[in-house]
Amino acid sequence: MQTFPPRLIEGYRAFTSQRLPTEQSRYRELSEIGQSPEVMVIGCCDSRVSPEVIFDVGPGELFVVRNVANLVPVYQPDGGAHGVSAALEYAVSVLRVKHIVVLGHAQCGGIRAFIDKIEPLSPGDFIGKWMAMFIKPGEIVEQRDRETMQDFTVRIEKAAVFRSLENLMTFPFVRTPVERGELQLHGAYFGVAEGSLFVLDREAKEFRSVREEANSE
Repeated sequence: MQTFPPRLIEGYRAFTSQRLPTEQSRYRELSEIGQSPEVMVIGCCDSRVSPEVIFDVGPGELFVVRNVANLVPVYQPDGGAHGVSAALEYAVSVLRVKHIVVLGHAQCGGIRAFIDKIEPLSPGDFIGKWMAMFIKPGEIVEQRDRETMQDFTVRIEKAAVFRSLENLMTFPFVRTPVERGELQLHGAYFGVAEGSLFVLDREAKEFRSVREEANSE
């Protein structure tokens, strides 16, 4: 006989006794009028990087899509099934979100598998095909002279955020509201060990520490 994970049962009981009583009215409101989040977050499946926890949000505040390495594919209107593209279309065309945040992070398993070319990454598997979207034809990603493996990995993790932001603009229903000023695209990077958050400065093409900026104000 299968047993539902006890940790989840314990967590649910804690939720119903502690958090739910303070947010019951919010849940009822959301069930009646539906959701209307202003922010969509495209994050990684990694269990250490939960957008709801990192940004300390309540129910109904974020529309979240998570996948391996927080990647956004290019616009490809073919006969295939495209989960990320479908979620993106729903967020922009139905929910009318005002912001889309691509959230990368340190110690990303998908990126490290891509860099090291190790299992389960192989040309024929799902992860291999998924990560292949990250590199454009003819591109070579190699470690630079005097660049440590850690620095190289961080650079590629951040490059994945840039690539996803580029790919977002290939979607007509994203590009149009962006050009009209109705939708904003953002990049962010989370440091797991320190709990640090870096936000992309699009003009400078650099990730800046939220904590350091807050301390300087």
